[in-house]
Amino acid sequence: MVRKLRWGILGCGSIAETFARELPFSVTGELVAVGSRASRTADAFCARHAGCRAYGSYEELLADQDVEAVYISTPHPFHAEWAIRAAGAGKHVLCEKPLAMNTSEVAEIIQAARDKGTFLMEAFMYKCHPQTLRVAELIRAGHIGKIRFIEAAFSFSAGAEANSRLFDPKLGGGSILDVGCYTMSVCRFLAGAAIGQAYADPVSVNGTWVPVPSGVDGLAAASLLFPSGILGQLQCGTGLTRPQDLLVWGDLGHIRIPQFWNPPTKIEIHLGNNVTTEQDLGPTKKYAWQADHVEECLPNQQSPILPWGDSLGNAKALDAWLACRKA
Repeated sequence: MVRKLRWGILGCGSIAETFARELPFSVTGELVAVGSRASRTADAFCARHAGCRAYGSYEELLADQDVEAVYISTPHPFHAEWAIRAAGAGKHVLCEKPLAMNTSEVAEIIQAARDKGTFLMEAFMYKCHPQTLRVAELIRAGHIGKIRFIEAAFSFSAGAEANSRLFDPKLGGGSILDVGCYTMSVCRFLAGAAIGQAYADPVSVNGTWVPVPSGVDGLAAASLLFPSGILGQLQCGTGLTRPQDLLVWGDLGHIRIPQFWNPPTKIEIHLGNNVTTEQDLGPTKKYAWQADHVEECLPNQQSPILPWGDSLGNAKALDAWLACRKA
């Protein structure tokens, strides 16, 4: 019988609901506790997910000796504090993207995990999924030739919800941190695959963004240049609905993945006039798959798919994008 890794969830938002709903489908994990800033919220969460204990504070969750790993799903500005405190309590950490608000905070989280000997991974679920790994495999194998250009878009319309965290600067609002982080991550990942590395860091990030009334970025774009000569073009937004596609262009053809951040979808391989489609590329319970990946990687403190250096490089590139002046 497989020994289960005992999980606690810190924060009760929508992504926490998804993680809790899918964790029972994992091979290695079980949910034992959830913590919220309000007891009634934690109680309601546990009523929907039988078998877990409810805590009315994050501190109580971290004090639970039965909790071995913590999934942090608070708003962005609280990731650093609670990831560091979780490591201090001896808990392994899977923290929602972005890992923190900036490069400095990411470095502090990594140092805390290193000091305490705990596991740490940024929860870019899509990168653990077989579909994404298959794209990297096709690129490494030269299936579409030498990679020249990578395009990634993640934009949607959030409406005009005045109280939404997406528009609140105090809650880390803005499209770059919320969904632009995916486009930066996948571009760096595949630029790395093209040269046989886990990731690549751009030598330049030239971006622009347009603010919403609260001052955060509502629509943004960036051009990247990698040392290999690969160019990247990113677009993100919270006020524009458009296809959320990833396109990778080589000198023999190109690959297209719709909704790349939410596998499994499909991989289209275009070679001249021939189009091949690969589908059924891995599990639909992808958060359960991610939890099993965490358990597998615990002895090494970090994942080979999402190593600490990758999170640090993504934060640095996002800092550069955010520092660009608005259009």
